Amino acid sequence: MSTTLPLWFEITSMVVLTVILLLDLAIVTKRPHIPSMKESSLWVGFYVFLALLFAGAMFWIGDAQHGAEFLAGWLTEYSLSIDNLFVFVLIMTRFAVPKKHQQQVLMVGIILALILRGIFILVGVQIIENFSAIFYVFGVFLVYTAWKQILPEKKGESHKEGFATRVLRRRVNITDDYDGTKFRTTIDGTRYWTPMLLVFIAIGTTDLLFAIDSIPAIFGITQSGFIVFTANIFALMGLRQLYFLLGGLLDKLEYLKYGIAVILAFIGVKLVFHAMHVNELPFINGGQAVEWAPEINTWVSLGVIVVAMTLATIASLIKARRRGGSGSNSSDSGMRLGHP
Repeated sequence: MSTTLPLWFEITSMVVLTVILLLDLAIVTKRPHIPSMKESSLWVGFYVFLALLFAGAMFWIGDAQHGAEFLAGWLTEYSLSIDNLFVFVLIMTRFAVPKKHQQQVLMVGIILALILRGIFILVGVQIIENFSAIFYVFGVFLVYTAWKQILPEKKGESHKEGFATRVLRRRVNITDDYDGTKFRTTIDGTRYWTPMLLVFIAIGTTDLLFAIDSIPAIFGITQSGFIVFTANIFALMGLRQLYFLLGGLLDKLEYLKYGIAVILAFIGVKLVFHAMHVNELPFINGGQAVEWAPEINTWVSLGVIVVAMTLATIASLIKARRRGGSGSNSSDSGMRLGHP
């Protein structure tokens, strides 16, 4: 039986993570620059090490169940966050964000994502505690999301501006040029909004959509609000550096979406099975628990997540290598994710 994590551990963890995020934000704000591959690698390695260290603390202070739930939750959110990078690439490219300011834009986007996910988590915990049938809804939604993930994208769909940005362009004076990271600038005595406003609206909308997908996914692994939130923090903390580290590799990870789809579908099915175990709906088995539904434990979930992402990544890299020179040329002409 799982033990309860000490309150002091939860409070200390949140304080330390908040300090790390503030320091990260201060560094980006004070010294805007294009990080090198070495710098990005070191930062990504540092955040992955922190996540593994935190998982070790969960095993030691809590128990194996807490540790496994955090690892599975962190890997799930990290996988979905990598998918988020594809959209960030499109936003940065579409709005031609200057390379030296991309770190600041990403950092603000990450903070927005944490705020939105925090709200979703608080609401989700309350709903779960008072309405167990929500697991049916989460499960079906994730399976549907997985199905959408593997559908071919309509031509030009990924480059289409959102409704909010299109409306704003028609109603507000927006200059074509950036003024650092400012939202407002003055030209010949007239005040204008800069494209940075559109960038943050686009990123905020993206964060909202990904929060809707990712929060039900991790609730399929654990119902602990603390584990859900910390897994999201660790997944997002290294996202900025990962953006620059992957560089032009993102467009080579062709099969990544299939790995993510497998994870979402698996967790969706797991949630439906869990809902059947705690069933209270009168029109399903007379309101009684469905005993024959299999109970999938956290270790199986962790295994599926690792295998799905590993196979998707390996298959993508093999296909990219087989393309040879033609693949390299297309990569060079594509989006470079802020590399000079």
